[in-house]
Amino acid sequence: MRQHWFVATFGLAVTALIASPPVRAASYEADIRPILERYCFDCHSGDRAEAGITLDTYKESRAKTHERKAWVKVLRQLEGRAMPPDDAEQPTREEAAAVQRWITAYALVPDCSKGERPGRVTVRRLNREEYNNTVRDLFGIDARPADDFPSDEIGYGFDTIGDVLSIPPVLLDHYIDAAEAVARAVIASTDADAAPTRRIEGGRLNSTGQFVREIEIAEEGNYVLRVMAWGDQAGPDPCRMMIGVDGKPRRKAEVSNGPGAPLEYDVKLRLDRGKHQFAVAFLNDFYDKAEKDPKKRDRNLAIDRVTLAGPVGILPAALPASHTRFFSKPLDPKADLSEQTEAFKSLLEPVASRAFRRPATSDELDGLAAIFFAARREGETVERSAQLAISALLVSPSFLLRFEGDPPPGRIRTLNDYELAARLSYFLWSSLPDDELFRAAARGEVHTPEQLAAQASRMLRDPKAEALVKNFAGQWLQLRGLDEVRPDPKRFPGFDADLRASFRRETEEFFSYIVREDRSMLEFLDADYTFVNERLARHYGLADVKGAEFRRVSLDRQKRGGLLGQASILTVTSNATRTSPVKRGKWILENLFASPPPDPPPNVPELDGDNAKLVGTLRQRMEQHRADPSCASCHKLMDPLGFGLENYDAVGAWREREGDAAVDAGGELPDGRRFQGPAELREILTARKDEFRRCLVEKLLTYGLGRGLEYYDACAVERIASASASGGDRFSVIVAEIVKSPAFRQRESGADIK
Repeated sequence: MRQHWFVATFGLAVTALIASPPVRAASYEADIRPILERYCFDCHSGDRAEAGITLDTYKESRAKTHERKAWVKVLRQLEGRAMPPDDAEQPTREEAAAVQRWITAYALVPDCSKGERPGRVTVRRLNREEYNNTVRDLFGIDARPADDFPSDEIGYGFDTIGDVLSIPPVLLDHYIDAAEAVARAVIASTDADAAPTRRIEGGRLNSTGQFVREIEIAEEGNYVLRVMAWGDQAGPDPCRMMIGVDGKPRRKAEVSNGPGAPLEYDVKLRLDRGKHQFAVAFLNDFYDKAEKDPKKRDRNLAIDRVTLAGPVGILPAALPASHTRFFSKPLDPKADLSEQTEAFKSLLEPVASRAFRRPATSDELDGLAAIFFAARREGETVERSAQLAISALLVSPSFLLRFEGDPPPGRIRTLNDYELAARLSYFLWSSLPDDELFRAAARGEVHTPEQLAAQASRMLRDPKAEALVKNFAGQWLQLRGLDEVRPDPKRFPGFDADLRASFRRETEEFFSYIVREDRSMLEFLDADYTFVNERLARHYGLADVKGAEFRRVSLDRQKRGGLLGQASILTVTSNATRTSPVKRGKWILENLFASPPPDPPPNVPELDGDNAKLVGTLRQRMEQHRADPSCASCHKLMDPLGFGLENYDAVGAWREREGDAAVDAGGELPDGRRFQGPAELREILTARKDEFRRCLVEKLLTYGLGRGLEYYDACAVERIASASASGGDRFSVIVAEIVKSPAFRQRESGADIK
């Protein structure tokens, strides 16, 4: 999961090569392994190697490939002076520098002589956001059926990863229910389920008898009476029920189901205008006082509810726009069924092709049309038959899954225009291709790098690119975690749901502005503006902002700037009662520089208010926590960064004091650099723009491809990052270089490449 560490350090490798004087190329076996053996093998060898780093097994031949991730971790620990731990024997400055030079000059310099490998993406289903957006854009309806689906699994920080987007059995039932709901929303029906419904009060019959209800019918027509019934079963026979209308029996039924499992009993009726009586009778009462089990002693009939649906067979006067679009050429219900089916198939073809993100095959269309034909033959209306066919389309694997053909074993193939159009649209819009992109694919105009870049430029300007804000930024910046944060209301009485929503909206507006205006991605680190409404401005102490509308405002650079001055980030990285320098430092390392610290060792208690062994201010307690050598290695990297944000409380408000003490927002980094407060911290972080650039490239590439990055992706990441720097770090440049890359345009078989 942390294979992305190599990307952040590749730039360090290049910098080190440029800045350092020529030295003899180090030999791993002769120069590096002996140093590691002396200082590191005690903890990092054998089956119980700490952090899974088994240095005793590593080989120079694998350093650039399968062991690259491990060398990145080693380099990070050496740079942060976190390893070896303080209580262990320490290498000399020269020995540590020699290991670092070998890692940066050899292990982390990828071999790009054979070009970039594309990798292989696992076939994946639509995630919840993609399902909702696809249904919206396919039919033009305002529905979010996937909101009721189980939550999507996350891989490599995103819910677009093929390896985790499987289809558990519980999801199949949701797909069926969603397909039916969508089909009914798209096409107006004339069946009983779509007709106006009135509820009639039910009742319980404990002895032979009946209950009668009277209803006024205003419109002559066909109706369906539905009785939901169950019985207390006793004796040798099941409950027997009679349903009558206007004094005449209409249906006799055995009600053999028990409590908690009511079944539906329908009666189709033709009713005139006027008053009508509806009756339900219990026909076979039974009681056996000698029965030992009291639950089997008394037979009774229970009517949960009675509904009358109708009139049936009449379309509403105002048809949904989606209905009108689908039936652009009305079907004649009196025509021969074969003629109706052929006409229906011609209406369905463009919808099915859009739904499958490629031209639907004749076999697929014949199968869907056969469902329509069978339903019509059984007496269903044209509209209901069409609904059933559309439901089948929506549970088809071609709709639910994003398929891409594999090349022969050991080979690479360029994706076809339809596959590339789908990759592009789900990357930027989390939805299917629009008409323009689909038509371009049909003309064969989506497969060249230039064509892909041109389409990406157009699509970034489209309002649907807001999906990048919600789904990419929401996960990269962990904005989705805001919903789970519960600040202590006693300590932060001004925090409420509206302020939470404003926090999220600020960051979304900020991200959207950078994408829409094609600004430099370095503004994420230190922009001198943000977006606020009156409520959020008051929280920040900004004057002259009125109303609920968000607008761009300038900032005091000493207090706020970039993402790290925004309350969404500051709140999601805090605890309920206080700030968390650890969480904030970890967030910076992981999300801005792709260098998350290692997981804490087992059995190390968290720093929290219940740890009675730690006393004093938060900084003092942190120092006590770090005194444990097993904790120090992580905290040396995280804590100074987090303390630089201490001027912001747990909900992002500016503060000069914490209780009776002045806030200390200073820190010292492992390399000896010092800073005081968030403004100076931002200067230091902005100086690491090369690392941030590679981090953002890596995050976008992972999100867009739908797979984790591998060692061979380092060449692509470095090339894209270099192009971004040359292009003014504009967001569109990064996107264009991603979609032009072999990783985006091509696909491996999964076998060894020849």
